[in-house]
Amino acid sequence: MRLLMPFIVLIERRLRAIGLWLLAVLMLMSTAQAGPQQGGFKGRKVARDLQAAVDAPADAKERWVGRRNGQRFVEAVVVSDSADGDMTALRAEVERLGGTVHARFSSVRALLVSIPSRRIAALEAHDDVVSVSPNRPARRSSSDLETTTGTLASTVRSYYGTYGYAGLDGAGVGIAVLDSGVMSAHQHFNNASGYTRVARNLDFVNSTGGLGGTVTAASTMALQPGSLQRTLAETARSATGVAFPDPYGHGTHVAAIAAGRRISNATIDTTGIAPGASIYDVRVLGNDGSGKMTDVLAGIDWVIANARALNIRVMNLSLATSSTESWQTDPLARAVRSANAAGIVVVVAAGNFGEAGNGNKMFGTIGSPGHDPSVITVGSANGHATNARSDDSVNNFSSRGPTRGASVDNNGARRVDNMLKPDLVAPGNRLISAASTSVSGLFAWNNLANDNPQLLAALGTQTYGRTLMALSGTSVAAPVVSGAVALMLQANPGLTPPLVKAILQYSAQPLAGASLVEQGAGMLNVEGAVRLAKSLRTDVAQRVEAGTISIGDALNASALPTPSTTVAGQTFNWSRIVFVGGRQVASGTALFTAFQPIYDPRLAWGGDAVRRQQAAYWPATYGVPANTYPRSFTESSVSSSALLSPGVLFGTSLAGMSSLHGKTGVFLPTGTMASWLAAGSGVTMASGVVLSEGVVLSEGVVLSEGVVLSEGVVLSEGVVLSEGVVLSEGVVLSEGAGSVKASSTDGEP
Repeated sequence: MRLLMPFIVLIERRLRAIGLWLLAVLMLMSTAQAGPQQGGFKGRKVARDLQAAVDAPADAKERWVGRRNGQRFVEAVVVSDSADGDMTALRAEVERLGGTVHARFSSVRALLVSIPSRRIAALEAHDDVVSVSPNRPARRSSSDLETTTGTLASTVRSYYGTYGYAGLDGAGVGIAVLDSGVMSAHQHFNNASGYTRVARNLDFVNSTGGLGGTVTAASTMALQPGSLQRTLAETARSATGVAFPDPYGHGTHVAAIAAGRRISNATIDTTGIAPGASIYDVRVLGNDGSGKMTDVLAGIDWVIANARALNIRVMNLSLATSSTESWQTDPLARAVRSANAAGIVVVVAAGNFGEAGNGNKMFGTIGSPGHDPSVITVGSANGHATNARSDDSVNNFSSRGPTRGASVDNNGARRVDNMLKPDLVAPGNRLISAASTSVSGLFAWNNLANDNPQLLAALGTQTYGRTLMALSGTSVAAPVVSGAVALMLQANPGLTPPLVKAILQYSAQPLAGASLVEQGAGMLNVEGAVRLAKSLRTDVAQRVEAGTISIGDALNASALPTPSTTVAGQTFNWSRIVFVGGRQVASGTALFTAFQPIYDPRLAWGGDAVRRQQAAYWPATYGVPANTYPRSFTESSVSSSALLSPGVLFGTSLAGMSSLHGKTGVFLPTGTMASWLAAGSGVTMASGVVLSEGVVLSEGVVLSEGVVLSEGVVLSEGVVLSEGVVLSEGVVLSEGAGSVKASSTDGEP
C-alpha cells in the first residue's frame, strides 16, 4: 500500500485539475448563457463598485459620484492599451460621450475622466479600453485641515470630492470675506457643476474718500431697498470681471481655507472646512494689503444690509486696526457689534504681534476689532507637520491678551479693558491653499507671492486656476473657524452668534502649557462643536428675536453629548470653558440646558459694562418682507438685566491674581483650569448673574496693574502700529526664523 501512495496522490491531483477545468468551463458557459451583465455591461472592464454605483437608483455616497446639470456623473480612471501614448482617439471618445478629460498619466497609460454614468457602457465598448475604475480615495482621504480640526467624523462628513460631499459642507450658508479680494475663477471656489460659489465680488477700497479725495456715499444701508439709487450704488461697487480681482493674494487664500473645494487630481489636497458654502467677496484692502478703517466700515455696512436677503451668516475679518480705544468706543468694535446683533457671526484674527524684536513674548497685543467681547477672536496654532493634536502649540507670533484698549472715566482715570482674548486658537502655521493670479493676459502672480517666493516653495509646477501658496498667521487661522461656523449653522440654523461662540469654546481642546491669554479656551474642535450644536433646539434665534424665550427655558432638544472627541486616533476631553463678560470663566451643563440671556446677540457684556444694539429695519417694500433689510443701529448702555441663569458654574476665582512667574490669573494654563472645572471645582451661581443699578460686577480674571510688570511682562498699550491703517495679518510664512515685513504688514517667516 505504501508503494501505491505516490500513484494515488498523482491521480488525485490529476482528477482535481480536471475537476477545476470542468468547473471553469461550466462557469464560462453559464456566463455566456446569462448574456450581458446587469446594466448592459459586456465583459469585465468596468469595476464592480463602479458598476454598482451606476446601476443604483440613487446616487451612491461616494466622493467620485456627483451631479452636474441634473445628470449623474462619475469620476473614473480609464486604462488603455492604445499604441498612441496621448490616447487621442480615446480622449475624443470621452468628449463625444459628454465627458471631460482631467488628466493623463505616464506611469500607467490612463486618463482621469468625468463622464455621465449612463455613458459608461459606451465608453467600455471602445476598442482600446482595458478597464474603467472609480477614482477611489487613496491613503490621504482628506486634507490636513479636515483631519486636524476634526471635520472628518461621523457627525460632520465622511466623503468629499469634486462633485459632492456626504454630510456637512456649509451648503446654503454665506461667508463674507472682508479682505483684499477673491479670485472667483480659482477652481477651489467651484461648485459641483463647475461654476463659481463666489456669489458677489464687491470693491470698497477707497470708497469713502478722505483727504485729497472725493467724499462718496459709503453705505447702501440708508438707501431704499429695491430703489434705483440703491441698485446704482451696488453696481458701482461691483468688482465682477476685473482682470486681477485679488492683486495682493491674501483674500483668496483666506476664502479658500474657509470654503475651498477639492481640486480634481491635485497632488496636494487643500480642501477647506466648508467647501459647499457661498462666498461673498468684499474687498477692503488694497494691492499692498493695507487700507482704511472707513473702507472696512463700508464693507461691514454692505454685509449687514444684505445678510438676511442673501443668508450671509458668517463674516471673516482677517485684518486689524491699531487702536488704543476701549471696545465700547472703538468704531470697528461698534460696527461688528451691529453685525452680531443682526445675527452675523463675526470671526476676527487676533493678530501676529505676539513676539517682540528680541524674541520675548508680548502680551496685550490684540488689535481692533478683535478686542470686542462679542466677536470670536482667533489665535494661531502650530501643528508641527503632523495630524496628531498632542504636539500642537500656540505660535510665538500669535497675539496675546489681555486687551489693552482703555477709556477715561468721569474722574479722569484711565480704565483698561483687560479682556480675556483670544477666544480660541486654530491651525495657522504654513497652511497651503489657493493663490490668486491674473485672470486675463499673461499669467501673473499676486504681490504676496512675488515679494515672497518662499511662499511657493516645494509646491511644484503650477497651472492657472489651480495655483497654491503657503501662509501662516492668525489671518489664516480665523477662516478655519469661519468655515467651522458655517458647518455648525448648516447643522443648526437656529444658533445665535454668542451661542456659536460658547459652543466653540466649550468643545475646544486645551493645548499643553498655553495660558488663558495665549490660547483662550483651546484648539478648535469641529467634531465636538457640530455634535453639541446638533443637540440644541433649532428655534433659539427666532425666539430671541420675537422675545418668546426666557432665562432658564430649555435650550437643548436632546441629551448633551459626551464632552470628549477623537481626532486622528487620539481622544481628548473638551475644555468646558466659556468666557463671559470678557473677564469671567464659566462652565457647567447649565450653559446648554438652560437659555442664558447673554445668548441674545443684541447684548454685549464686557467687564462692568453691558451695551445693547438695536436695529431699525426698512418696512416691507417691493415684495420684500419687513425686517429683512436693516436701516440703522442704535447702541445704549444697559443698567439692569439678567445675564446668566442659576446653575452656571464660575471658575473665575480659581485663577487668582495674575502672575506670569506663578502661572496664575490670566497666565493660568487653560488645561489647568479645565481640569479643575471637570473635577467639580468652582462656584455654582445659585442666583445667576444680574446687572442691577449701581452694582459693579466682579473684576473677574484681570491683569493687576503694576504687579506683573516687575516680572518682565512686555505689554503693548493699545497696539499702536500705524494709526488709521488697516493691517492685513497674513505675511507670516511659518514659525521660526527671522522676520518679514511687507508694506504695512508684520510677521515672521
